[in-house]
Amino acid sequence: MRALARRWNLRPALGVTALILALVPWMLSNDFYYEIAILALFNAMIAVGLNLLMGYAGQISLAHGAFAGLGGYIAAILTGRYGLAPLFSIAVSLGIMALLAYGLARPILRLRGHYLAMATLGVGIIVSIILNNEEELTGGTDGMSVESFSLFGHTFTESWEWYLLAALHLLVLLWLAQNLIESPLGRILRSLHDSERAPASVGVNVARYKSLVFVISVVVAALAGSLYAFFSGFISPQEAGFNRSIELVVMVVLGGMGRLYGAVIGAVILTLLPQLLTSFEDYQTLIYGAIIIGVMIFMPKGIVSLFDRWRRRG
Repeated sequence: MRALARRWNLRPALGVTALILALVPWMLSNDFYYEIAILALFNAMIAVGLNLLMGYAGQISLAHGAFAGLGGYIAAILTGRYGLAPLFSIAVSLGIMALLAYGLARPILRLRGHYLAMATLGVGIIVSIILNNEEELTGGTDGMSVESFSLFGHTFTESWEWYLLAALHLLVLLWLAQNLIESPLGRILRSLHDSERAPASVGVNVARYKSLVFVISVVVAALAGSLYAFFSGFISPQEAGFNRSIELVVMVVLGGMGRLYGAVIGAVILTLLPQLLTSFEDYQTLIYGAIIIGVMIFMPKGIVSLFDRWRRRG
């Protein structure tokens, strides 16, 4: 009964999210605002996938920026150099990233705590070095251009088309994620977060489920990274750098770990915040850091905890 109640509590949230996404274009007056909104949606996709790994399964990753960037590079190379259709290139990219994630999961996810964080950090650094040094394939530090995205003969050129595509992907991902969370698999993931010994003692294959959620999280990141590469028309190693991975982790923590829509809120806020601070150019980094520190001090469970307080008071 509790699981059913939580499921029905999440369904209105998905409806509200869809309504907000439908209303946002009325507030976007030019392509620049559309670009920020689309970037926020793609960041939200990665944050939702990363939250499944960190917030629900309790496994930290400092390499998701690298996974998103690598997925984008693979799709861009397959389309630009080998002439594959963009949709097929993305599908192949996701398959390659799934295999890579599965191969990494077994040895890396045996580690715990800061050892796991250091291992994923090492993977991210290796990916970044490869993308920077393989100039003939990736363009090196200068990056590479990406072909236009077309679907069933239609080329996406308008900003509103990309916004619609990104919004639909985010809504579908949220729907799939909330069904996963309320499924038996989701309950196993939550048990892994608290203690790996407890589920193992009742016959749960801990390594299998940790690997599964890691693969799902990496595939989501690769999908968002691939779509963003086609949208921007350009990709560089900065998209797979260490700072990018840290930014994604902060989105999850800031919004609220273990809260599905907290990851979305954190991604939207951290995407919009630099734009709102442009008038304070000399102090932008200082104010940015102070805001994040303040949220962590006064809302240690993330911004989404505000809604819990309001609901209890109501």
